[in-house]
Amino acid sequence: MRILVAYESRYGATEGIARRIGEVLIQQGLSADVVRARDARSVEGYDAFVIGSAVFIGSWMREAVDFVKRNAPALAARPAWLFSSGPIGDEKVDPRGRDVKESAVPKTIAELQKLLAPRGHAVFFGALDRKKLRLPDSLIMGMPAFAKYDGDFRDWDDITGWAEMVAGELAPVAAASTLEP
Repeated sequence: MRILVAYESRYGATEGIARRIGEVLIQQGLSADVVRARDARSVEGYDAFVIGSAVFIGSWMREAVDFVKRNAPALAARPAWLFSSGPIGDEKVDPRGRDVKESAVPKTIAELQKLLAPRGHAVFFGALDRKKLRLPDSLIMGMPAFAKYDGDFRDWDDITGWAEMVAGELAPVAAASTLEP
């Protein structure tokens, strides 16, 4: 079974998440290609998809959304999962008492879910290295409300567990496809 893990990342944190997902899928006996969404030329030949994006100002990156829209019929015809990388910090609950990951679901996900009917969507904590920021991100993240956020907040156990769940859901499909003549 061949899986395409397509992602968009601005500063590298989401790329790291995508690469970890690909590693786990391979460790679970599946074949996975990890490719930037803007560089993915074709979805032909893939049996399943994991698509993710960094989240900025509540939305997926344009290149990831364009990839999904451009390939929606093929993606919707096979098992697909979505992931978003965005919240930073150590807090699990925001000041209003809401789960940080639940409140960080990008507004673009509802539209993508209508197009693909994916089997799932996960939100993962991201990373922030202020030295890498370019305009306008440096202006936004320079605001006092964001001053305490700097570092890698990715939860590798969470990412690994989610990727293992995806692999587990694909295992019966992969076994069935090897039995077909």
